Amino acid sequence: MDAPYHRLLVADFPACFAFYEAVLPPLTGAAPAEGAPAGPYASWDLDGRTALSLFDRGQLAAAVGTGALPAAPAAAQDTTMLVLRVGDVERALAHCLRHGGGPVTGPADRPEWGPGLRTAHVRDPEGRLIELQSY
Repeated sequence: MDAPYHRLLVADFPACFAFYEAVLPPLTGAAPAEGAPAGPYASWDLDGRTALSLFDRGQLAAAVGTGALPAAPAAAQDTTMLVLRVGDVERALAHCLRHGGGPVTGPADRPEWGPGLRTAHVRDPEGRLIELQSY
């Protein structure tokens, strides 16, 4: 049985697939397990367990009866964040930006969050917040 993992519900499956396919393997070691750019599902495994998956948001909305609801809420603070531990925050940030990530914050030391913690923040192609961190 897999441990709990995140499944991101995405509207632009090809763009999100391309971003995570370019970012997850080199930054986290997660390997593609199944899926293709056309969707509707893809996953990446780490140490034999699912680390992250994508699923077409419209298909899930149809399955659970929420297709008539708005696809996007009004502007608000982030409620979730994907955290990727990386070896080099600067290199990881540059890699994400080259592959379609949107800049949020540059590399910064965050001793108030933890000893030796360094972070940068990006957004995936649909605006989800991602923290790149190293200790």
